[in-house]
Amino acid sequence: MLVKELDSAPNPASLYPKAVFGGLRKSGGAALPDIEYVRHGVVADVDAVAAYNRVCGFGLGDELPATYPHILAFPLQMALMTEQAFPFPLLGMVHVRNRITQSRSLRLGEPLTLRVGARSLRPHEKGTQFDVVSEALVGEEPVWEDVSTYLRRGKTGAASSGSGVQLAPPSPDAVWRVPGDIGRRYAVVSGDRNPIHLHPLTARLFGFRSAIAHGMWTKARILAAFEGRLPGEFTVDVRFKQPVLLPAKVAFTTWHTEDGWAFELWNARKPRPHASGTITAR
Repeated sequence: MLVKELDSAPNPASLYPKAVFGGLRKSGGAALPDIEYVRHGVVADVDAVAAYNRVCGFGLGDELPATYPHILAFPLQMALMTEQAFPFPLLGMVHVRNRITQSRSLRLGEPLTLRVGARSLRPHEKGTQFDVVSEALVGEEPVWEDVSTYLRRGKTGAASSGSGVQLAPPSPDAVWRVPGDIGRRYAVVSGDRNPIHLHPLTARLFGFRSAIAHGMWTKARILAAFEGRLPGEFTVDVRFKQPVLLPAKVAFTTWHTEDGWAFELWNARKPRPHASGTITAR
């Protein structure tokens, strides 16, 4: 494995042109690059965390939301996925699932070592999928792991496992109005300026009739709804379904399970699911 240690975070804004023009030369491949990006001594900025918390619905405190290390790791993820050896273009990939495991609460000011790599290239009924795995350590102690599963649409021999049945949404516990500018606001605090999230005109270039909310904003907003009820050690696993077209009105529901909670997010006007998942105590 090739390990690339960085002294500072790559600038995502400078990587988007590389994602656009470098992606034109990519047509898929049989292997993911055996590369790991590493940064030591990463400390979350207090003001940046506060701004993130306001956009995502978290309260202000001295602990990091479990979704925040994803923001710290995102520049390394982008650097990895814009590598020449990476087989797929970054733009156009679909984020279909994200699983975060937190081994203990993370405090503001703790220096983290971040590691990012790509694993598990495999067929999907709609193309090919793979995982981008990000890890955070305090000293030698693994404290946080994020597994983001991406789909590259295309031909495949995998069989479909879906039933095609559209279920009715459950009665909501809450209804949230998602403003039309949430993609731009989240882009400021996350660095994720994918054009599908920023404006209807740029979203239409990729087949969406309006800008769509970031999947990781959706996950963070869901997790914020559980604030004050979460243990220090847990796994939150979300599957992204239909995109949240902005502006939106969404219905949120949750229920207890044997080892935590389950939840769903639906379009409040139509029987279209946006996300579903679980929070499991460890």
